[in-house]
Amino acid sequence: MAYTYIVQCADGTFYTGWTTNLATRMAAHNAGHGARYTRSRLPVALIYYELQPNASLARKREWAIKHMSRKAKEVLVAGFTVPEGYL
Repeated sequence: MAYTYIVQCADGTFYTGWTTNLATRMAAHNAGHGARYTRSRLPVALIYYELQPNASLARKREWAIKHMSRKAKEVLVAGFTVPEGYL
């Protein structure tokens, strides 16, 4: 199992990535050890994720989301709520 996720950075921008362990990846992002893009935009907040059957599909979905417009990403995350206490 793997995840494709979107975080919102402190400056309001979105970052999309994939991982096999969402909690560990979020901790890494917020510790400044995540992606170069998020390091200067801390803290980040998880706003969306999808569970994928494997890493290959998670990477493919990440690619697809990264190529969406900002507006399309806003529509994607609009109705999604990360369950409280999920991470």
